Amino acid sequence: MGYQIGVDLTAIDSSPKFKLGELAQQDDGKIYKYVQYEAAPADVPGVAGEVAYYAKISIGDATGTIVTSDLSNSIEVGAGVLQAPLPDGSYGWIQVKGIATLSIGLTAGSDGDPLTATGANDGTLDVSSTISSVICAVALDASANIILCDFPH
Repeated sequence: MGYQIGVDLTAIDSSPKFKLGELAQQDDGKIYKYVQYEAAPADVPGVAGEVAYYAKISIGDATGTIVTSDLSNSIEVGAGVLQAPLPDGSYGWIQVKGIATLSIGLTAGSDGDPLTATGANDGTLDVSSTISSVICAVALDASANIILCDFPH
């Protein structure tokens, strides 16, 4: 599998500059995915450093390339950590693999806990309490909002 290399992860595009779903890798080994941001009916802004979730099909599509930080308008599956403050309808990068520091605290959790979107607040993650929740990260340092990303992509 090939990766884009040397992309500007903080770029905010008004039209797609890469194929949606395209992956990129930086020198530090972290993996990123190119997506479209949907603010959803609640108009939740895309904030750099916050978690985005895969949007409900009714407001997006079934390709796994439209994300939102509005948990209530998602399928409650974490997509990745936003790399830029993405406005509604714009395109940009989310981190899907590697260590990340969130700009917002976890809903709950301690170091080593598996994390999921289910039960979280907008833009963050919560401790997985059921076997049916999709685990997308592990808390490395919960008090500092540092996670090890392993978002499905």
